[in-house]
Amino acid sequence: MAVIVQKFGGTSVGSVERIKAVAQTVAHWQARGNDIVVVVSAMSGETNRLTDLAHQISSQPDSRELDVLLSTGEQVTIALLSMALQAMGKPARSYTGSQVRILTDSAHNKARIREIDDARIRADLAQGRIVVVAGFQGVDEHGNITTLGRGGSDTTAVALAAALGADECQIFTDVDGVYTTDPRVVPEARKLDRLTYEEMLEMASLGAKVLQIRSVEFASKYNVPLRVLSSFAPGEGTLIVSEDAVLEQAKISGIAFNRDEAKLTVVGVPDQPGVAHRILGPIGQANIEVDMIIQNVGSDGLTDFTFTVHRNDFCKAYAILEKVAQELGAQEVSGDEHIVKISLVGVGMRSHAGIASAMFEALANEGINIRMISTSEIKISVVVDEKYLELGVRTLHSAFGLEKTDT
Repeated sequence: MAVIVQKFGGTSVGSVERIKAVAQTVAHWQARGNDIVVVVSAMSGETNRLTDLAHQISSQPDSRELDVLLSTGEQVTIALLSMALQAMGKPARSYTGSQVRILTDSAHNKARIREIDDARIRADLAQGRIVVVAGFQGVDEHGNITTLGRGGSDTTAVALAAALGADECQIFTDVDGVYTTDPRVVPEARKLDRLTYEEMLEMASLGAKVLQIRSVEFASKYNVPLRVLSSFAPGEGTLIVSEDAVLEQAKISGIAFNRDEAKLTVVGVPDQPGVAHRILGPIGQANIEVDMIIQNVGSDGLTDFTFTVHRNDFCKAYAILEKVAQELGAQEVSGDEHIVKISLVGVGMRSHAGIASAMFEALANEGINIRMISTSEIKISVVVDEKYLELGVRTLHSAFGLEKTDT
């Protein structure tokens, strides 16, 4: 009998009617001869509501107590879903993260899972029960409730699937799979039947919001097959597996984009060893993540140093750089908050030459100027002006024939 772990997010359990619909879905999969473990998030909007309550009490709520508060959202959902299943004549039992004993470290609000005691779950499955587990939460070695951070229910589901040796981990969400790009930007975008872990990681890190990055990392590490499905419509979704399990690898699997980019440049810094560290060291100490980096070829002993950050960090980073530039004797600091990043992703890039030149030619033909370029084995990213985002994505989607079934 196959073991399947299913995860339902906040929109999927956003009302009593939706919870009843989830119960129907779960019962359907069990009726097909599967042992089912269900992981659920809090009802849509509930985590935000609880966070707002905490901030009405304190501008900086204690992180331990905040975890105690936030974990109650999932406790409501697991109880309601178990009741819905029982009302259908399906034996079900709910567990909080601490009851299952999802052991984490003690980093409140962003804990990481260390190990899972699956004995209770296995015992219930052996007796024909559907097991319903609270996502997003665990317990540390001191017995404190912890939470895993935003999107943590995905990670809970994948970790449970790994611990149980599940045949599949199904992530039910409000989309019916992973698309070649955002269908709101390109109506011709096509749902992908399969993706590799590597491709999904790249797409998630580059702006695709379908799966939480840490959950994909976990699935890749423990080789857990992941399937993205819709809670609202039937279908096979998108299966995410190891590269070995994908027989034919398309040159390009998808196009990801990120609107939240900002670019900073320190002009005229001394072209000498240690300059990059002197610029980026203070940025890192301020907990600002740096994405793309370019250092121009030096001229007359000077060079320009450019990098991108999240748009929310732009002002903070700019202020830091003004001080650094003064210390280095640089000419000036410039910045641009009106840029975006567009990325081609595909494991097939490893064995196909000329993809970068084809990308650059397609953009040039539309008059889109490339500001920065970054590459890896399975990704090519470019920074362009914000106004060209949709045109750029549509152009590349068409240039690489991603609307076709055979790419």
